[in-house]
Amino acid sequence: MIILGLDPGLGTTGWGVIGAEGNRLSHIANGQVKTDPKLALPERLYRLDKELTDILAQYAPDTVAVEEVFSNTNPQSTLKLGQARGVVLLGAARYGVPVGEYAARAVKKAVVGVGNADKAQIQAMVQRLLPGVKLTGPDAADALAVAITHAHHAQSAKRLG
Repeated sequence: MIILGLDPGLGTTGWGVIGAEGNRLSHIANGQVKTDPKLALPERLYRLDKELTDILAQYAPDTVAVEEVFSNTNPQSTLKLGQARGVVLLGAARYGVPVGEYAARAVKKAVVGVGNADKAQIQAMVQRLLPGVKLTGPDAADALAVAITHAHHAQSAKRLG
């Protein structure tokens, strides 16, 4: 199974593609989609959608896993994050693959073992779980962590079902 993990953000959306065969995970690719803050919001969302469409076409995932929005102290930032997340969910739906959504704490718990892990801990565990991975940045590491979480949940559901 090919899983595309996404960590949505308007400035930077991290993405990571893994292969999952039973308990075995393998790294396929990872990256970051960056948008220029000088551009108007519609143009930034369009560019995010276009790059995500290219990623979906290139890697042909069987499923997509997306990190859920968390509340932020700045309502404007939360709204922009929600808009980027909407573009990501729309792209996955347009591609016709099932989408799993995971809270940030659930991702941290699944990958690191604690729900309050920091970015350095997530990166270290992603590198341990996917030997040889070259991370393009912290958002890509977070996206790979979301994909790993989805793989673990899918494997657990398979055992229970």
